This record gives sequence, C-alpha cells and structure tokens, in this order.
Amino acid sequence: MCSKTRRLLFGLILLSGFLIFPTQSHGKPNDEGIRIDVPADGRVYIENKFGNVVAEVWDHSYVLVAASLPADGSTRPRRSPILIDNRGKYLGISVFRAPTDTATVAHLTVKVPASSQLDIVTVNGSIRLVGTTAKVSLKSTSGDIEQIIMAMGNVNISARSSKGSVKSMIPGAQPSDSHSLQARVGSGASQLDVQTESGQILFASGAGTGIAGSSERGEPRLIGTNTSRPASGTPSTSSVNQTDELDEGDVIRVDSQQVTVNMSVIDTSTNRGLTGLAQPDFKLFEDGEEQRIVGFEAASAPFDLVLAIDVSGSTKDKIKLMRSAALRFVNATRPADRIGIITFAGGPTVVSELTADREVLRERVNAIDTARGDTKLYDASMFAMDKFANVNNKSRRTAIVLISDGLDGTIPGVSDQIGSQISYRETLDQIREFDGVIYTLWLNTRYLALSPKDTQPGAFDEAYDRMREMADAGGGIFYEVNRLEDLAGAYERVVADLGTVYSLAYEPTNKTRDGKWRAIRIRVNRQNAVARGKRGYYAK
Repeated sequence: MCSKTRRLLFGLILLSGFLIFPTQSHGKPNDEGIRIDVPADGRVYIENKFGNVVAEVWDHSYVLVAASLPADGSTRPRRSPILIDNRGKYLGISVFRAPTDTATVAHLTVKVPASSQLDIVTVNGSIRLVGTTAKVSLKSTSGDIEQIIMAMGNVNISARSSKGSVKSMIPGAQPSDSHSLQARVGSGASQLDVQTESGQILFASGAGTGIAGSSERGEPRLIGTNTSRPASGTPSTSSVNQTDELDEGDVIRVDSQQVTVNMSVIDTSTNRGLTGLAQPDFKLFEDGEEQRIVGFEAASAPFDLVLAIDVSGSTKDKIKLMRSAALRFVNATRPADRIGIITFAGGPTVVSELTADREVLRERVNAIDTARGDTKLYDASMFAMDKFANVNNKSRRTAIVLISDGLDGTIPGVSDQIGSQISYRETLDQIREFDGVIYTLWLNTRYLALSPKDTQPGAFDEAYDRMREMADAGGGIFYEVNRLEDLAGAYERVVADLGTVYSLAYEPTNKTRDGKWRAIRIRVNRQNAVARGKRGYYAK
C-alpha cells in the first residue's frame, strides 16, 4: 500500500457533521475500505446503477465499503465514486458518476453487520450476497442475483424473476415454478425478498457457485482522483516526509443534506414541455446563492408512479369509468416506468406494489371496487408518501397521482364524516418535504344541498382549493375533472407532463438546519424556457 493511501485510510475525515473512520485491518492485511459504524438494527441501503454489488454479512458492528474500476483501461473518475448518506439508523451507500466521468464502476464491495436490515439495488449489474441479516431485500432490473445462505440458516424466502428464472440448490427450498420461489428454511427468523425483472436468481448454501460477480474475489480498493498515484498494494516511491494533504477526490462525500428538485421545463411561447436538455442547461440558486449541481436525471429517466384513487361512496356509481381511466394511465406510461396502485376510503389499500408488469397491473385495476368508509384523503396521502418515499432511496424518481373529490371529513360542512386523523396542515408540510412530485386530480362531485345534513357548497370549494394547494406544494399540476368521462384524458396529460420532468440534486452550501425556509430558483439556459416545480424547502 502506498504511503499516501495509507495516510488516507487511517486518517479521520470530517464532513457535514459526520465522522467517518476508515477501517483498520482485522486479521486481513488487504482489508481496505471506508468504515462506517451502524447502530444495532440499523438499515443499510446499497445502490449501484453502474455496475455490480458484492456483499458479505459479518460479525463486526460496522460497515466496510469500497469500489473498484474494471481493469480494461477505462478512464478513472475525477472524484471518489462512493456517496454516503448517514442519518443515524439509516445508512445509504450509492455510486455517483458525474456527467463528465465516462468510467463505470465494476464492483461496489460491502461488508455489513448481521444485525442490520439490508437493501441492495442494481440496474444491469449483478448482486452477490453471502449470508443473511434480519431482513434482506435484493432487487435488480436485469442483473443476476446470487444468495448464499450459510449452514444452519433460518430464513423465509420470497423470490421472483418475471422474465428470467429462479433456481435453488438448497434442500427443501425449491421453486414453485421457473419464475418464483416461496420457502421457509429452518425457523424462518430472517426475511429474504429477492426480485429481478429479467435476470437469473440462484440460491445456494455454503460457498456457493458464483454466478454473480464472483470472478473477482480480491479485496476492495478505494478510488481517488490522482491518476499518477500507485494503486493500493503497489510499493510506494514517495518520501516518508511527504505531506499528508488530501485532495478532493480522496474524500468520501457524505450526503447528509442533499436536496433533490424535480421540475418540468415549459416553452412559454408554445406552452409545451421541453425535452432533450442536459445538466449544463441549468443553474440552481438557493436563497440567491448559486449551488453546485451534483446529480442530474434527464426527462427520459424512468419514474415510480403511484396512483392513489378515492373509491369512497361518492364515486360508487362511476367505478367502471374509474377502472377504464386507470387502464388508460397504465397503457400511456413508458415501459421503464413502474406503477403502484392504492385505493382509499375509510383507509388505504395497496392494490398493487410497484411493478413494470403491465398484465399484472391490468388484472389488478380490473379488480378495483368501491369501499366502505369516509374519505380520509390526508391519511391516504401520508400513507402513499411514507410507503413509497424510500422504496428506492433515490435510485428512481417518484410521482404520486392523487385522484379524489377532496371531501375529507375534517373539512367543515362535509356531511356525517369523521375524516382523517392527520390534519391538512401536517399533510401539506409533509408534501413540501416529499422527495418526489405530487399531482392532484380533483373530481367534481358537487351537488345541491337540500338540508343542513348534506355537504355544503363551501365544503366543495374548500376541497377544491386544498387539492390545488397540495399539487402546488408537491411541484406537480392540479387538474380539474368535471366529469369522470374526462378522467382518462387527465391521466394521459399527467403522463405527458412527467415526460418533461428533470431532476437536479445539490448539497446546500448553507448547512444550518434551523427549520427556516430555503427559496429555490432555477434558471434554464434556453430562450422562453421556464422551470416549474417546488419553490423551496424547510431546512430541518
């Protein structure tokens, strides 16, 4: 190991109020990486959109993480590719690639405590996990997944590959068909959920056979910016008196306060969305001070889309139209978009988890029916945000499309309803903090009040205003649907608008978390172009 790398690994890095202690060797001379302590029962989320993940469960109480480039002459990145988000019991580890960096990371190598809850996500890359923790979720779009269950493992297994295959070499845990597996091994104390859309899933015991990224078993190496620096393990020619300075690329960036801004870009001369823009076309300002953009998602990037549909009694006569409109929405979305569906009345019901399988979605949409109970709009909105906000931990953008007449029973003048336990103001504050986009479609169910027990005209007006305000706070668009026959067209307009949404991420230069409002302004370097989205956030 070269002397400068050794000084980096055994130094203390202080960023954004978090201490990161690079690891020392624990009986393995090449055990290099960044060490992050994790509380007992903490959640560890690992994402690599640009390569593979190899993970191992061990007995230590901290996480060890490192990245390595493929040995094919690829250009080295200008800075460390590992982005760490440490928030107490939540630890996020992801691979960052700036638009100017052409290299892809071949491996993200991580060791995690057995007491943690573990999520691993890739896109095309493979996943290999040796051992299990209390709760494990492994998900990939098209990569292979290999799970090694050690001897005496006790785990409940749920696995599915909709277009690939599932195989098992574990006695008593055989797939029910070539695409899925549900099994219990031992006492089933641990939970294991494995999903890939088109990859192969393999369960093995002991050392495994190694389908997923097993060709390279070397210990991880940290990647910095200095291309002239010898690789880890290369004899150093530097002087022992060399200074201990660290350049920017030596530092693992801690994303303790990253802000993501989703916005549509409109050409005011045509009132149409602009596509094809790149990161250099945007400048972002917080409280008037320009910020450095560290993440960019083009309008073509896929979404996780959540339909939250009001099926309370006021819509019972139109349920067939609502199903038909929801099917139009499913058909209009892009193939890479995933869709989840929630219905609500007295409480929320998950009709479909997030999936890209359109046939499954159509089947579940056709099963939607009215439900008993009052319209608890705010409870349902909070449920949708809580359930889907951290599913991918920023690996995908999220949009919630909320369809209702807005007549939550907490609104004065709504007839004989209890309404949500969560207040409207609490819901609105959460929408402002939600790291996604909220669209609202207001259904006009207005009728003439013939008695004091009927819903009063003022309640309809208040419901309308609140749903408009929710869309404004969520950076989306408010649609007025006066007839349910028009709902399908409104859905299609939402999908069209989502196709013009860009996402920018930045780390505020003002690190103070004083709860105050931070105003965001975005300038687009195109004539007649205006960005439309959230106007700020509270620094909590």
